[in-house]
Amino acid sequence: MPFLQYKCEKCGKKFDELVKSYLDKVQCPDCGGATVRDYSGEILTATGQTSKKCSGNCKTCSGCR
Repeated sequence: MPFLQYKCEKCGKKFDELVKSYLDKVQCPDCGGATVRDYSGEILTATGQTSKKCSGNCKTCSGCR
């Protein structure tokens, strides 16, 4: 289960959330608003190495290398 970064569309709060899947819908813990993924952090591969090529958007990725 990954920790992913989110940003609230309503209040702007940025936070990390432990999710089962990157497709899970996450609500803001402060205001309950809808959130979007925030790709500002460092991306790590499944082996724990820093990924230089990964955008963090799994929908457009061909897999961690």
